Amino acid sequence: MTIERRLARAGFTLTRDYPVPVERVWNAFADEAQKLAWFGSDDAFDQGEWAFDFRVGGRDVAEGKFHDGPLSRFEGTYTDIVEHVRIVNTYDMWLDGVHMSTSVASFEFDPIESIDGPGTRFTHVEHGVFFDQFWADGPNREAGTRGVLEKLGRYLTSSAI
Repeated sequence: MTIERRLARAGFTLTRDYPVPVERVWNAFADEAQKLAWFGSDDAFDQGEWAFDFRVGGRDVAEGKFHDGPLSRFEGTYTDIVEHVRIVNTYDMWLDGVHMSTSVASFEFDPIESIDGPGTRFTHVEHGVFFDQFWADGPNREAGTRGVLEKLGRYLTSSAI
């Protein structure tokens, strides 16, 4: 079987208001135990390799296998970190060992006030390039990211922190 060699590009912006202070949302990204609790764990996912190095130039790795499904691998590098303000990273994804995409993602943490007290407006902006047989995967990436942000929201409002 011949694979068609082509590229596709996709981008999206997702904004969520979380009812917790910026510091709490920030720590969910900056503290390894917290990030592992919401990003690296899932009942439908058997975790494999994990690496966490939260600093400019540091690399994160998250690998795992979906039950009865493919092996997914994320490798990211932090390119900019401004405490409590923003995180920018580049990352690559593999599916069953095939390089599927390269992306640039930014995360912004803005304080907001609500009737319940301090909150955080979190903005995730992503631009990706998808390779070969994955060229049409942009909408799936956005949907997957929506799910991750929902997990983050549940984590932030749980008593587990």
